[in-house]
Amino acid sequence: MDRYLRQIVFSGFGRVGQHKLLASTVAVAGLGALGSVAANLLCRAGVGHIRLIDRDYVEKTNLQRQILYNEEDAEKRCPKAVAAFNHLCKVNSEIVLEPVVAELGAVNIGHLFEDVDLVLDGLDNWETRFLINEVCHQSGIPWIYCSALGSEAMLMNLLPDQGGPCLRCFLSPESGSAAGQSCAAVGVLNMATGMIAAIQVAEAVKILTESTSEIRNGLLVADLWNNRFKTIPIEKDNDCPVCIHRHYEFLNRSGGSRVTRICGSNSIQVSPPKPVQLSLETMAKQLAKNTDNQTTIELHPFMLDFDNGRNRIQIFQDGRVIIENARDETEALSLYSEYVGL
Repeated sequence: MDRYLRQIVFSGFGRVGQHKLLASTVAVAGLGALGSVAANLLCRAGVGHIRLIDRDYVEKTNLQRQILYNEEDAEKRCPKAVAAFNHLCKVNSEIVLEPVVAELGAVNIGHLFEDVDLVLDGLDNWETRFLINEVCHQSGIPWIYCSALGSEAMLMNLLPDQGGPCLRCFLSPESGSAAGQSCAAVGVLNMATGMIAAIQVAEAVKILTESTSEIRNGLLVADLWNNRFKTIPIEKDNDCPVCIHRHYEFLNRSGGSRVTRICGSNSIQVSPPKPVQLSLETMAKQLAKNTDNQTTIELHPFMLDFDNGRNRIQIFQDGRVIIENARDETEALSLYSEYVGL
């Protein structure tokens, strides 16, 4: 317990709190600007089992704010879950770190969350947040919503076991997607993402250790650039489709949306209609045989990366494909069909 001594001596925490942390399992959904900070703090605090979930790979533009990665990770286009695992293993070898290179969807989310005590939101898309909200409400799992854009950041504890409001009580899918803004267009300050993720972990530790009654209520909104901080009270919606009527719109979808624009890039992700497990080595050989000499093909442990002269295309073992420079979703689907054929 020596590594946690500065934490143990903190008033109100102690060895009992530390043992509760070590016995806890937390899923970090998304390992970008928010999730990389959260995972780092959870690891150092001594959460016993951390499930690191992310669909994406490291790019150079990530390094401004995603603290677990370096230039070598970006050059190798290493999956974020793997890069986070590699870094955090050197920080704390006494806990369980579980990297999951996958997109959270209706097909796999139940399995990935079935044994967790808490879920931390580090995502960049609303569809998956609404999916998390539904499965956490159905299973009674607490989760912490967190987001950041520009200099503004938001956070809210969502505790279904205590009968409080859920995400759908104050946000609808229409209002969530209507913002139409991304960090690529608006930008994002690493101070904002680091601050709100640190608060998220502080709330997580309070919830996991049950060492204080001072759990944050309401929606925290902070704007670092304009020095504005406020908490907005959120009431339970008595006609909420999720926590009142138990209508799980996103969880009941067969596979969710097949086409997703990747926040902060010019890439489109296409997911298979059903779970698959591809042989990347076999696909690399087929591509080498059927494409011209202008196509570059690189086989990595978790991804097949090739360039057809116009589009850079990454194929993952679970059948997901990320396509750069596709003109629109129609072209992305056409390229997916051409190269993967599922």
